[in-house]
Amino acid sequence: MGKNVTVSVKVPYELKEKLERLGVKPSKLFRKAIEEEIRRREVEEIKKEVEELRPVLTRISVEEVVKSVREDRDLR
Repeated sequence: MGKNVTVSVKVPYELKEKLERLGVKPSKLFRKAIEEEIRRREVEEIKKEVEELRPVLTRISVEEVVKSVREDRDLR
């Protein structure tokens, strides 16, 4: 993550006062919350994709996977 952009958010005045009183840095808090939400949603997407691929994946045996990995390593 090289470049930064500004994202503003409006909060009730009382909430801003509490942040200041408690010494909470809003930018760090918001950044962390955004990162966690993105991570959570990406995991959800991956889970959905795995469920969609499950019928195909169940047709591939472990032996076939091992054989393919071994062949790939031998080609290096």
